Amino acid sequence: MSATAVRLTSFASSAGCAAKMGAADLSSVLAAIPGSDDPRLLVGRTTFDDAAAFQISDDLALIQTVDFFPPMVDDPYLFGQIAAANALSDVYAMGGQPLTALNIVAFPSDQLGAEVLTQILLGGEDKVREADAIVVGGHTVLDREVKYGMAVTGKAHPRFLLTNAGARVGDKLVLTKPIGTGIITTAVKQGLLTGERAARVFTSMTTLNGPASRAALAVGATCATDVTGFSLLGHASHIARASGVSIRIVMRDVPIFDWVLEAIAQGVHTAGGGRNASYLEDMVDWGSSSAVDRAVLTDPQTSGGLLVAVAPNKLDRFLMRVSGAVPIGDVIQPADAPLIVV
Repeated sequence: MSATAVRLTSFASSAGCAAKMGAADLSSVLAAIPGSDDPRLLVGRTTFDDAAAFQISDDLALIQTVDFFPPMVDDPYLFGQIAAANALSDVYAMGGQPLTALNIVAFPSDQLGAEVLTQILLGGEDKVREADAIVVGGHTVLDREVKYGMAVTGKAHPRFLLTNAGARVGDKLVLTKPIGTGIITTAVKQGLLTGERAARVFTSMTTLNGPASRAALAVGATCATDVTGFSLLGHASHIARASGVSIRIVMRDVPIFDWVLEAIAQGVHTAGGGRNASYLEDMVDWGSSSAVDRAVLTDPQTSGGLLVAVAPNKLDRFLMRVSGAVPIGDVIQPADAPLIVV
């Protein structure tokens, strides 16, 4: 089957980061797995950070991550771009610079032609080159579902990391991309929305978070996470837990992609959103938030933006450096709930 004729999403039971195992299930699985107390491991899995940071020398830490998922778009090249941008984002969320990437592929070669996989890999290759990194190899397995992603290694200075544990009371929370990608891509898959109308969403998903990461470091921020499959509130909850704070989100300030609210009104939802909502049930003071608000804030994102905690006196400098960045809340003293939506 040629790359132009394929409907890639027909080879996926769920789309993008919506395929992620729920945070509650993942926490249960990992509870019995011992962690590491090696002092060289600067950031491990205990804080639910986006990547690991391992110190090599006084001025060098390796950043390591892996991310892959089924397609959320039909175009193979576009899928490769989105998957690569999503994997690279984990390094940027830690304040790192990507160095190398390894392809991870699951592919039904008896049903799809080699040209389809070539286009996926070309999309990933081009996005990694844009990040000034290098694809150095990879691994493929046969599978009934298409899956693609990357294991990425980057570098950072050990004293200048962005982590979930770096938020401070009084910091302003800034989101660098709108949310709603899970709902939008599901609507496209269901034929309720055309790819042309979703073009802005796809452009956002292929946009690297490198500039936002460098801007955060430039203004002296110490906390960031990328907003992906666990949703805006899910990733915010990891910051709240790791930093020992509560987070207040102002719903009217959260940027949302066009057509998201219409799609929700038409009944579009994702299984990943349901898992996120269940995981967050006891963590959120929803106040007077509507069911639509809850659906938006728990929507699993694919290749979303960075959520950055910025000191108030540095906020304007950060916003000047990052196009489209929007303040959406703040970091407050620990309250009855880790997350408060107003």
